[in-house]
Amino acid sequence: MQNDPIPSITFPNGTEVPALGQGTWAMGEDAGHAKAEIESLKAGIDLGMTLIDTAEMYGDGGAEEIVGQAIRGRRDEVFIVSKVYPWNASLKGTVEACERSLERLGTERIDLYLLHWRGNYPLTETVAAFETLKASGKISAWGVSNFDTDDMEELLRVPDGAKVAANQVLYNLSRRGIEFDLLPWCQSRGIPVMAYSPIEQGNILHHPELIRIAKAYQATPAQLALAFLLERDGVIVIPKTSNAERAAENRDCVSLDITDDDWDALDAAFPPPTTKIPLEML
Repeated sequence: MQNDPIPSITFPNGTEVPALGQGTWAMGEDAGHAKAEIESLKAGIDLGMTLIDTAEMYGDGGAEEIVGQAIRGRRDEVFIVSKVYPWNASLKGTVEACERSLERLGTERIDLYLLHWRGNYPLTETVAAFETLKASGKISAWGVSNFDTDDMEELLRVPDGAKVAANQVLYNLSRRGIEFDLLPWCQSRGIPVMAYSPIEQGNILHHPELIRIAKAYQATPAQLALAFLLERDGVIVIPKTSNAERAAENRDCVSLDITDDDWDALDAAFPPPTTKIPLEML
């Protein structure tokens, strides 16, 4: 495959990022895997996948420490996304959680800070905390994760809620529910969608039709599954791997040029929604 440039996505504040980034779910949980995890992230950065997604939840902060080691000496090359637990998302708790994340990451700012999912604290309080962090320079932008359309509409009614920069949700070939309403809602407002678990933790890779079409392009099923998401406007894809060679494989997905007939075949194998489906989560 040709080494085509990674397409870019622009956030509402004008910041441009690669549409293909790197996830870190389950990193930082085993010290024996740390070296491979760090090397994989570094390899991804070298290949242009400079957006790295993490969270205080992942490895109980361990993933943020892995990211911190991977970006040491090259902070300005990367765009860091992290997330606050909903039970930390009070006015004071959000600020304190962010400061702990910054320390683990070894940086003075998080580029995009997300509410991991909705909890008991009112959105007004969390948004106010996000705006406080922005004013202090500790974050550059904020967003949400696992918000359905009605959650997003409620968010926009909150003071400063319209400053939301992204919504990170479960989205892949087998989980296409957001295409009915949430994805077009975000697209029409210029709010990027971040697709987590883009290969359904590997569960879709044995699908015979996905395998058949991928083989026709001398590609892997994972590459085809990632290319499907990159074809969507305003979608950022964050596959996770702890293998540097797999990171390179992921990067090559941008060079796939799929025919309309094969997109139709994928639609037949993984049908798009025809009605509203409540937002799914992992």
